[in-house]
Amino acid sequence: MSTSQYDVVVVGGGPSGATAADDLARQGWSVLLMDRQGRTKPCGGAIPPRLIKDFDIPDHLLVAKVRCARMISPKDNRVDIHIENGFVAMVNRDSFDEWLRERAQSHGATRLRALCDKITRDADGVARVHFNPVTAQGLGEPDSVRARMVVAADGARSEIARQHIEGADRTKYVFAYHEIVRAPLQDPTHDPERCDVYYQGPISPDFYGWVFPHGDTMSVGTGSADKGFSLRGSVGKLREIAGLSEVETLRREGAPIPLKPLPRWENGRDIVLTGDAAGVVAPASGEGIYYAMACGRMVAEAVQQALKTGDAACLKLARKQFLKEHGRVFWILGLLQYFWYQNDKRRERFVKVCEDPDVQRLTFESYMNKKLVRKKPMAHIRIFFKDLAHLLGFARV
Repeated sequence: MSTSQYDVVVVGGGPSGATAADDLARQGWSVLLMDRQGRTKPCGGAIPPRLIKDFDIPDHLLVAKVRCARMISPKDNRVDIHIENGFVAMVNRDSFDEWLRERAQSHGATRLRALCDKITRDADGVARVHFNPVTAQGLGEPDSVRARMVVAADGARSEIARQHIEGADRTKYVFAYHEIVRAPLQDPTHDPERCDVYYQGPISPDFYGWVFPHGDTMSVGTGSADKGFSLRGSVGKLREIAGLSEVETLRREGAPIPLKPLPRWENGRDIVLTGDAAGVVAPASGEGIYYAMACGRMVAEAVQQALKTGDAACLKLARKQFLKEHGRVFWILGLLQYFWYQNDKRRERFVKVCEDPDVQRLTFESYMNKKLVRKKPMAHIRIFFKDLAHLLGFARV
């Protein structure tokens, strides 16, 4: 049995796990970053300016800079929301995630390509992480390492959470599917700086569909919590509507996406969840990269405090801090999804609401900076009454 021991073993090398590993390695802790690699999560790939600034993301990773979002209603009403004085960046998850893992390694984290099997305990109570190395020939012989702390960044429906965290099954999921296609760069109707968002029942009965530019490729996808809904058939319809049926398909990807933070992120001892494993994907929008990385940073801070003090209660600080900063936004977005995504009549009214300049301005200011805008109370009041009028059917569509 191996005697190798690390201060922290991070299981999962996506944006959240890689960020936690990087932050902890920079602080001088011995960190093992374990990731199976070779699988790219379905993701629109949008990141706001706040993420670029907070996490020092270099420009070469930004494959597109979006300056307009087009909202498309069930009746094909189209509302273009222009982003003033800025942009939303697009990244390719395969290269973006790998860059984050390489950065963690450059700051002292040890990388291991492996598939985590389980976590047990040695006679002295220290956690032992069991894994199978991933090789060119497949899975290698079982091995293990000891860990003072384990950060579980192993994605939605985390196996570590299922085995070790109380209440891990108490969250909601949207099943996402997208196809990466060759961008029709020679098509005069193609706009490399515009995202298209489809609020149409045939595309998704309870979420939305998207067509996002990624430079020489595009992400075309949708999501739904309805297990009987054909995501692949929906994306086929979406490609037809968007004029992308004949372009080359490069790859297809699908995965569950959580839309509600788990009620508990730690085991009270030495295991803590982060990213999708913790359920930190925004309702309504499905945005996850920024929240995953912010969560990874908060988890790293909590783990460091636990290691310094020997007090496992410090692990609770990550969830507490995250909900303090982002809980209200998640609550509002959850209400938005519940009210507006129920049927095409409401979706039609929702897109109509998006025509309002106050809605556009405040929505993008909040999105870009990841803070609710409080400086324009009259605009909020106007939005409230307009929103209420649309919800009750008093406003004309």
